[in-house]
Amino acid sequence: MTKIAFIGLGSMGGPMARNLLKHSFEVRGFDIASKSLADLQAAGGTPAASAAGACAGANFVVLMVVDAAQAQMVLFTNGALAAALPDATVCLMATCPPKSVESIAARVTATGRGFIDAPVSGGTAGATAGTLTITAAAPQSVFEAAQPIFKAMGDRVFHIGERPGQAAVVKTVNQLLCGVHIAVAAEAFSLAEKVGVDAASMLDILSGTSASSWMLKDRGPRMIMDDPEAFSTVDIFVKDLGIVLEAGRETKAALPFAALSHQLFLSVSGRGDGQADDSQVIRAYRALNGE
Repeated sequence: MTKIAFIGLGSMGGPMARNLLKHSFEVRGFDIASKSLADLQAAGGTPAASAAGACAGANFVVLMVVDAAQAQMVLFTNGALAAALPDATVCLMATCPPKSVESIAARVTATGRGFIDAPVSGGTAGATAGTLTITAAAPQSVFEAAQPIFKAMGDRVFHIGERPGQAAVVKTVNQLLCGVHIAVAAEAFSLAEKVGVDAASMLDILSGTSASSWMLKDRGPRMIMDDPEAFSTVDIFVKDLGIVLEAGRETKAALPFAALSHQLFLSVSGRGDGQADDSQVIRAYRALNGE
């Protein structure tokens, strides 16, 4: 049986690991949150006391961590890579800067192990339903070996190329559009609020017009709540739009909408609301409007 080490069992990683269990993979996981470990065990997985413990004897190491720095710490500082089998494959599925992905891949493949740059899109809902979009960059043979794993977690799997960092670029573009869409939806609702239009009525109207979008329908209902449950936080877009802007600097690409959206998310985080749902970027507009 294929043994999978799953590191990072948060709002997306937890459901992804459970979908692997549903497809009869052996999953040993690690997360710093005890509840996440308990949830994995309840679903039939094996919780580990450390990242290295989760990776002992693993054929595949799936990383659904916060950022590139955490991925490096898990793999190289905390001994996870060394604990995996000599022919294991590391699947980095978190959103990370392309250059960082290239650097991590070089260190992993230098040990003789495989590496797949495979960020995901689809949010908590997609992770739970097993309908994530997975964009992967790896040599063809390495990608094909991981296909059953990816298909257990997503219904749209793309092999974008063989060079690590290529998939990270695709995810960067995706996050640019997501971040800007959320910010501009917040701007629309803030205008409606300012002129006294009921936000719920505005959402109902917009959802059936050409102005609608997936992001509006998904974030809109939470945007008009005072304190919704956080499915994706403000700080995630502070990070991800920061990656977008870094890519822009490296390529000398002008990204004015991304830059403005980043500032809006950053301002909300700076007010102490970084762990609020990302829909709450609307609080930046409310502050600007004196509300």
